[in-house]
Amino acid sequence: MTGGDRRPAAPRAAEAIRGPLHRRWWSPYLFLAPGLATVVLFGLWPFANTVVLSFTDARILTGGGFVGLDNYRRALGDPDFWTAAGNSVLYLLVVVPCLVLLPLALAVLVQARVPGIGFFRSAYYTPVIASAVVVGLVWQWVLRSDGLVNTVFLRLRIVSEPVPFLTDSTLLLVSAMLVTVWKGLGYYMVFYLAALGNVPASLHEAAALDGAGPVRRFVHITVPQVKPMMLLVGTLSAVSALRVFTEVYILGGESGGPGGGARTLPFLIRQVGLGFAGETGYASAISLLLFLLTLAFSLLGRRLARGDET
Repeated sequence: MTGGDRRPAAPRAAEAIRGPLHRRWWSPYLFLAPGLATVVLFGLWPFANTVVLSFTDARILTGGGFVGLDNYRRALGDPDFWTAAGNSVLYLLVVVPCLVLLPLALAVLVQARVPGIGFFRSAYYTPVIASAVVVGLVWQWVLRSDGLVNTVFLRLRIVSEPVPFLTDSTLLLVSAMLVTVWKGLGYYMVFYLAALGNVPASLHEAAALDGAGPVRRFVHITVPQVKPMMLLVGTLSAVSALRVFTEVYILGGESGGPGGGARTLPFLIRQVGLGFAGETGYASAISLLLFLLTLAFSLLGRRLARGDET
């Protein structure tokens, strides 16, 4: 040992091998740099740019000047905006309860250890891995005037004329909701299967010994045990419902149904912001309003989760 360094030889040798780079405070940030750069480039910067554009009259091919809150005043006074916002909120109010309850019931059914249950699990999950465009095209064929559903209804004389699933704004929106629920069932079923795997079997056994039937055990044991997962699924499905676009676009076309009556906020943003005359500033303002609406429902879900914990 020299120079007053009384440490054993092994630690000093290891330090010499590592070199000075590993003693720098900024070394960990070298590994974080690619991920941070991706978040900034494709997340924070576009968001900040959208905020700035929302206060301008920018168009798709030209710059714009500062107009203050004019875009927001225009949106709040635009009937098309309120129609799209109402459709988005209605979409959320219908789709979210379905995607919270139906996948839970489905997970309980496929949790049973019986021969061949793996096939049903895979079958229920198949729509999840299918492309949203492919799913939309399949349902368009099923629901159109000469499609499968109307053909069956007419043959069985349930209706006297084809049901306008895709040509009536209300029915078009309901059809899009049906597609969203059908595609999301298998996805959220996997969430619930993970939660059900953590429910102690002893609770069900004790309840069964006390005479509780399957329904009573489901209500008083299963539901309380998976309630945190239900809140998570509710939040995720609410955010997805407010962002829905593909289903409405595939089923209703570029206009969003007759007179645009089935347009949602993401659909309106695309319609306003694209094209040679696209109003980028106005579309950005609508995007910010959609962000605030999504944030409000997310905070509501978080508050419900905190209330459940207390």
